[in-house]
Amino acid sequence: MSEETHLREKLRKIEALFAGAGTEGERLAAGAALARVRARLASLQLSEPAVEMQFSLGDQWSRRLFLALCRRYGLDPYRLPRQRLTTVMLKVPKPFVDQVLWPEFEELNAALIQYLNAVTLRVIREEVHGDASEAAEQAQPLRL
Repeated sequence: MSEETHLREKLRKIEALFAGAGTEGERLAAGAALARVRARLASLQLSEPAVEMQFSLGDQWSRRLFLALCRRYGLDPYRLPRQRLTTVMLKVPKPFVDQVLWPEFEELNAALIQYLNAVTLRVIREEVHGDASEAAEQAQPLRL
């Protein structure tokens, strides 16, 4: 199994976990899982007020993942004038963010970062230099 195939499978499992899938058959039904999360969001939108929330995402991969996840659930992410590209605004019920959106994002993001780090190290070792370790720490000489 390739690294990318493994990552895709891991992302599907994370999605099923946050959709509340109860059986293995449900875990395989990604469409049904998405429908359950959207129904949960719709229910929360009826009972909880949408609040404007600001998210700061430090790198382009995390930001793109977060934007895609928001859009998957029918949310409309945006930025205000003069906000940094790393800032994402969202009007959403806070319980949805706390219980579904942010925990799922963190799990997916961790898997994505792990994959990107592994690919980056492999390419560096194969194409640049075999030693891709961090720089050694050296003690500072005493100054007189």
